[in-house]
Amino acid sequence: MSDSDLDLDLEDSDDAEADLGGFEMPAGFDPTAAMGQIGAQAEDDEDEEVIEEPAADHLDLDLVMDVPVTMEVVLGSSTMTVANILKLGRGAVVKLDTKVGDPVDVVVNGRIVARGEIVVIDKEEQRFGITLTDVAKPGSKLQARKSRAA
Repeated sequence: MSDSDLDLDLEDSDDAEADLGGFEMPAGFDPTAAMGQIGAQAEDDEDEEVIEEPAADHLDLDLVMDVPVTMEVVLGSSTMTVANILKLGRGAVVKLDTKVGDPVDVVVNGRIVARGEIVVIDKEEQRFGITLTDVAKPGSKLQARKSRAA
């Protein structure tokens, strides 16, 4: 918002007092200069990204314990041309950038929260799981694995 957007006319002191409910401006007060300072401060504030996190003692985690989230284990990635993707069919094998034994990313709602190793849980039902090897601390995040597909 610029000074011209406000259209303040404080030249006539009688009208200004009426508009301000009887409040008198201090002697030497320059409203134009004051608005310029406020505008400059607002521009400075826009340049800074301020992230205020609530203090830990104010968090009530019971409020979010039943909120469902999506957890994914990212096995790897591959870079392909559109033409090659269109040629894929049933039984096609896509080579990933991850080798057997490499750590995989655990992603919750799009954010990497841990890394781990794939383990076999039940051979008969061919079920896999993950053993966590690195877990992000609250307030921090793990860096994404470097893709080796390129």
